[in-house]
Amino acid sequence: MIKKYFGFFLLASLVTGCHGPVGPFGKTAPVPVKKLQSVKKSALDEGLTDEDAGEEAEFFGDDEGVEASMVPDDAETLEDLALLSDADMLAPEDEGVTAVEQDPVYDLPVVENDKVRYFIDYYVNRGSRAFHRWLERSGRYLPMMRGILAEEGLPEDLAYLAMIESGFNEKAVSRANAVGPWQFMAATGRLYGLKNEWWFDERRDPVKATIAAARHLRDLHVRFEGDWNLAIAAYNAGSGRVGQAVRNAGTRDFWKICRDGHLPLETRNYLPKLYAVLHIAKNPSRYGFDNIAYQPPLAYDEVVLPESTDLDIVARLCDVEISDVQKLNPELKRWCTPPGIKDYKLRIPEGRRDSFLAAFAAIPASRRASYRHYRLRPGDTLSSLALRFGIKTQDLMRLNRIKNPRSLRAGAEITLPLRSDLSGLVKSFSDEDKAQVVPASYKVRRGDTLWGIARRFDMAPDRLAASNGLQSDDVLRPGRVLKIVGGTARAARSERTHEVRQGDNLWDIARRHDVTVQHLCAINNLHKNSLLKPGMTLKLSGSAGGQQQRKIVYRVRSGDSLWSISRRFDLAVGQICNWNNLAKNHVLRPGQKLTLHVGNHHRG
Repeated sequence: MIKKYFGFFLLASLVTGCHGPVGPFGKTAPVPVKKLQSVKKSALDEGLTDEDAGEEAEFFGDDEGVEASMVPDDAETLEDLALLSDADMLAPEDEGVTAVEQDPVYDLPVVENDKVRYFIDYYVNRGSRAFHRWLERSGRYLPMMRGILAEEGLPEDLAYLAMIESGFNEKAVSRANAVGPWQFMAATGRLYGLKNEWWFDERRDPVKATIAAARHLRDLHVRFEGDWNLAIAAYNAGSGRVGQAVRNAGTRDFWKICRDGHLPLETRNYLPKLYAVLHIAKNPSRYGFDNIAYQPPLAYDEVVLPESTDLDIVARLCDVEISDVQKLNPELKRWCTPPGIKDYKLRIPEGRRDSFLAAFAAIPASRRASYRHYRLRPGDTLSSLALRFGIKTQDLMRLNRIKNPRSLRAGAEITLPLRSDLSGLVKSFSDEDKAQVVPASYKVRRGDTLWGIARRFDMAPDRLAASNGLQSDDVLRPGRVLKIVGGTARAARSERTHEVRQGDNLWDIARRHDVTVQHLCAINNLHKNSLLKPGMTLKLSGSAGGQQQRKIVYRVRSGDSLWSISRRFDLAVGQICNWNNLAKNHVLRPGQKLTLHVGNHHRG
């Protein structure tokens, strides 16, 4: 957590967290591990006080990520977090400093003392499970971060601060609402050029946040006249508090200031944690961290999007899953690029730039994003619009930066997070369709997914989500009642069809009905570059060339994913999830059995 920061001419505050993680690569570090007494487990927490957090901590919605050091894909336990806090509470005061013989790989004044050895012992033993994961994740970010720090003329080992701040989790959020891998508060982030809006938060972006952190560290280094120990401490406690501690102690020696108790416990532990991490990360095998599967370095292509575009469309054009695009663009908080920004730079998987741009050019601008502009009419209110369009009133206010709903007047234009062609989620049905209209609600059962329910009622998943004020990745709880707006009974129709409208293309139709372009082409005898004419009727289900479908059981192999299996059998990921009652982000295990319905030409 980055706490309040007062520079000579800077009016800002910042809070940083100090949950311990790690980094890879490097040569030997001549630091023996001194075994200390084991840490007694407790639930003590070392959070910020209200005074520490300051009034600049701002409200985040329910999509804003997770607390620092609690990473969803790591499945860290509450015990892990309690132990981290205990390590702080029980760490001994050092009995003096022994300078480490400087190895060329160290570009900070690394020392060895009791406190540093304490955290080495903790990370090697009680905290080893989390430390191992952070080591693996460090491979993705360290090359980029070290490069940025070098460009700014700073020690490259400062990159390890991001590890003890967040464990390289871009979505980490502290108790004081410090966000991102470098744990910036909103005010300090703005001071260093990081914008935070309803659509995006640049504090989450590892590249932009690292540039901001480098500039902030450089300012702190100047503020404390070249003393990196004090500058690093100030990154945690704030330059004002560290400056006061220096004056009260009458010395600029960080270790003497700590022994005299002039700094809070969190800050007294912050620098020893960093040095302990450096010792281990430079030579992990010496400390028992063998067979580390470092993630590959961050790599991507950049494309400039002239207007707002759905990430789902980007993923389809890149032939990857939407999660792959989201991981490269963690600053984006919604389903598409910001509507108010022209020529937005988006990252896509490396090597896909040329093919993406060629396919993207074929999609009409009006079909690229899932939002529409609505002009207020007499009698309209935000609550009535929210009910009508299935959107949360709070989201409408955030999206349109509305502070006082009563200030809205007829004729004003607001943005709704819907497709522009859905016109209030009202669908006109033919007489045949009207006979199959389903009940207006559905009670969620155990194992239901948004995709499965949408398929059951012949709806697009994003349409069902919008009708109920949900995000596409929300978890459905059994017993929840969903509104079914304009759905039809899927079982009553043996073959679904789509009538081509002006501006339709195969990509858009496939996305809307959650099938693959290959599937559409196969069952309609089309080529992927075929031109569609308004009024043409396309089949959405059935078999190619009259082939019969058959049921097979597929045993998951090592390296398989839902996406790779869907590509192998020409199926939609959603179909596989629906048949097997899985969520779209489900991680497959080797040996797991999946039920698939495939054509006879597939032998599984």
